[in-house]
Amino acid sequence: MIQISNLKKQFGNLLAVDDLSLEIYPGEIFGFLGPNGAGKTTTINILCGLLQKDGGEIIWDNQPGKLTPNIGICPQENIYWPRLTCLEQLIFMGQMYSMELVSVKNRAQQLLNTLGLELKQDVLAENLSGGMKRRLNIALALIHDPEILVLDEPEAGLDPQSRILVRDLIKSLATHKTVILTTHNMDEAERLADRVAIIDQGKLLKLDTVEKLKESIGEGDLLEISFKSEIEPGQDHLQLVTMLETTCDQVTILTGRLLLRAKGILEKIPEITAILKQQQLTINEIQLRKNTLEDVFINLTGRGLRE
Repeated sequence: MIQISNLKKQFGNLLAVDDLSLEIYPGEIFGFLGPNGAGKTTTINILCGLLQKDGGEIIWDNQPGKLTPNIGICPQENIYWPRLTCLEQLIFMGQMYSMELVSVKNRAQQLLNTLGLELKQDVLAENLSGGMKRRLNIALALIHDPEILVLDEPEAGLDPQSRILVRDLIKSLATHKTVILTTHNMDEAERLADRVAIIDQGKLLKLDTVEKLKESIGEGDLLEISFKSEIEPGQDHLQLVTMLETTCDQVTILTGRLLLRAKGILEKIPEITAILKQQQLTINEIQLRKNTLEDVFINLTGRGLRE
């Protein structure tokens, strides 16, 4: 559906998108992950025609020269007309896409029902809850039945019931649309995305299925240990790491917890706990778990805070 080759975008001295190349397939849910300022939204805005690229090429449907197809976008910040009702918003948006009035009314009613807003169709948008405004924005992105749907943090501000509703909708849409999803919610990406691109500083770090990404950061069982007293990644824990590395293949210190990886790590727990006791660390909880997408993300982008 979309072939991006050597895409570049610069703002002054900042290279926001740096030689980015990837492909997005028809009918897949494609996840964009990255820290703040990684270049996700800039890339999306170029795809949607909201920004001009400074270099590279975007090919649609394997047809060089083809114009940007029909795209629907739900931006990270909710956009709506405060003094229009939910139904009026959708009709207005559909008419901007030159939809006939009868057709747009039917489409609007269908979307309101699908997104649980049928009882709010005559309510002014400014009087909706945050979660309802989010669902309304998704409906606005879908009113013209686009080929490609771009969702920037679609589950932001949603309660658990709304998250499930939106998640199910996204899965159903992928049977006949291409969905591009940007999110900071790793659980959301794991549940939804067929493939995930992790980018940072405008560069593609890794692109693969969720399962293959999780396999890429190491074999063996993963033991997560939390402590009653805080340990900070920035502190000097060289002795602790050195001692644990005699038992474990991989040692990662996060705020208040340790991640330890090794084959047959369950048998090594007594030795590990003895080392921690010697370092005067009081264990709060020990959990054996599989790799997560968050582990991959931190492994690739680091633990430092981003503004």
